[in-house]
Amino acid sequence: MLQIAFIRDNQEKVIRALAKKHMDAKTLVEEVVQLDEKRRATQVELDNVLSESNRLSKDIGDLMRSGEKAKATILKEKTTTLKEQSKELSEKAEAFAHELSQKLYLLPNLPADIVPEGKTPEENLNVFQEGDIPKLHEGAQPHWELVKKYDIIDFELGTKITGAGFPVYKGKGAKLQRALISYFLDKNTEAGYNEFQVPHLVNEASGYGTGQLPDKEGQMYHVGIDDLYLIPTAEVPVTNLYRDVILSENELPVMATGYTPCFRREAGSYGAHVRGLNRLHQFDKVEIVRIEKPENSYAALDGMVEHVKNILKELKLPYRILRLCGGDMSFASALTYDFEVFSTAQDRWLEISSVSNFETFQANRLKLRFRDKDGKNQLAHTLNGSSLALPRVLAGIIENYQTPEGIVIPEVLRPYTGFDIIN
Repeated sequence: MLQIAFIRDNQEKVIRALAKKHMDAKTLVEEVVQLDEKRRATQVELDNVLSESNRLSKDIGDLMRSGEKAKATILKEKTTTLKEQSKELSEKAEAFAHELSQKLYLLPNLPADIVPEGKTPEENLNVFQEGDIPKLHEGAQPHWELVKKYDIIDFELGTKITGAGFPVYKGKGAKLQRALISYFLDKNTEAGYNEFQVPHLVNEASGYGTGQLPDKEGQMYHVGIDDLYLIPTAEVPVTNLYRDVILSENELPVMATGYTPCFRREAGSYGAHVRGLNRLHQFDKVEIVRIEKPENSYAALDGMVEHVKNILKELKLPYRILRLCGGDMSFASALTYDFEVFSTAQDRWLEISSVSNFETFQANRLKLRFRDKDGKNQLAHTLNGSSLALPRVLAGIIENYQTPEGIVIPEVLRPYTGFDIIN
């Protein structure tokens, strides 16, 4: 959530910045500022009434002690009226504050200055590319054919027991999936990230805290009877561990990692580009989260990008890094880098990670602060990244490592799988 003081002092800047995310925010920004003025004016009025009420209470005490009960009674009647006024003003201020917060929840984060202009994924900026695209043997197949051939993932069984987008992993496919999770977690913890196991359902406050609500409510699975949400990413519960927390400066940076299944409705997704593992309603992902001092957050973002690069180098998958344009960025992000692996069998790039800096946007919602060396509380910066999302990494491995003899396991994963080929 953007800070109201910043919006109030930088209305035109906010409107121009959100135009880069292709949002016409003029009306909403004006409504926010007007509501804030009404809230503040009502608060001033309330403070004056309370001050007058306190002054009269002191005067009543003085009059009672001096035996002037008649005058004291007159003042008591005035305090009764003031109490009624204060109650009305308090309710009015509370109503303005609630309406203001609801409006603020609708404003996305401002994109960083280096975010490129653009509206579609085709306008993202390719900032890095590495790895040779393998030349596959004649008759090479996409992963949805290979998993059927080697009986390692069953999409039909998942449809039978749940619905489309919920695959069943079998045999060596299940072991390879587990190997990737363990490998990613080990790489993250070796890099200094503290591992957490977190709930897979969160309450509404957690969804609002990281910016999934109300923006992506339609994409989240909601357990209505308990008013809980299945998580779309481990970012939500891991970051919310620090909701309403004031950290000391020497506790920063916070570096956390966790594995969870992720659940996304992905309504309206159809066609060949979402076939097989390309898009699922349930998938596994290992996440990294950082909480940083503001002046360190962009160096931390660069470090997270390097960390994901090193993992993909070890997996020997061809990949590229995109700096997302304004129109392709998430609601909460100030700057995002997407990682994509090349699927040789599909002849297309597949997104496998997003690494983002949210600056103070999430921290403001979360009331996540740190106490600096002068004892002043400041909003922290939050960051997160996929390290990594499994389905498309798995698709890339299955397709790029296929041979006439079977699917070769990347060397770095063999200590985890216990086998070197799926055949």
